[in-house]
Amino acid sequence: MAVITTGDTGFDMGDFFATATQFPVVLFTFPLVVVIGYWLFAALTGIGGDLFGTPGASGDSGAGDGTDTGDAPGAGGFAGLLAALGLGGVPITVVLSCVIAVGWFVALVGTALTDHPLLRVGVLLVALWAGWQTTWLLARPLRRLLGFTSVARNADFVGLLCEVRVRCSATEFGQGLVTLPDGGTALVDIRADGEDGAAPLPAGTTVLIYDYDPEGDFYRVAPAGAAADPLG
Repeated sequence: MAVITTGDTGFDMGDFFATATQFPVVLFTFPLVVVIGYWLFAALTGIGGDLFGTPGASGDSGAGDGTDTGDAPGAGGFAGLLAALGLGGVPITVVLSCVIAVGWFVALVGTALTDHPLLRVGVLLVALWAGWQTTWLLARPLRRLLGFTSVARNADFVGLLCEVRVRCSATEFGQGLVTLPDGGTALVDIRADGEDGAAPLPAGTTVLIYDYDPEGDFYRVAPAGAAADPLG
């Protein structure tokens, strides 16, 4: 029978810091310190600016809905990569903070439980995947929570052509790049028309936005057909 010594919490700060500075968790520890410092600075100063640019900061379309207006895949840059991974529409600092925080926690637990170099490489990969997956799941509610959508303006996208950038189907969300009448662009969440089991629309397909779902905050699209090239 185990005997617990009174006052012994079983928590050793020395072991904690030692683990936090070992591979692979150390790769997340120092970025996490930067993230914490950034948000403390933002909270104390009231500066909410994005270190690497907020969505819609470049190529402003005037849409006013907070969707990415210049950082879509193909537009280049780190924001374009995030959009290709399904993380567009959320400030890059929020995305990085979430990925780093989740990755650090998973890496810390994995590092504490393993000591073989190859296993720790696996821990690093799992931590990166967990950070991305968690952030991806939170991206849509974060966009609504942080006020990056506007139903009134989103409804104006109905009837416009859209280029699929992340493939979508009737059951799978994707992302598309809308070219606005004023020449700006917006990266939006889309879902294809059709029955369950239908082949998804691949990236590069031109589709027509025919409806907007305010509850799910996404657009319904269908292959554009002749609408994409009326002259044939």
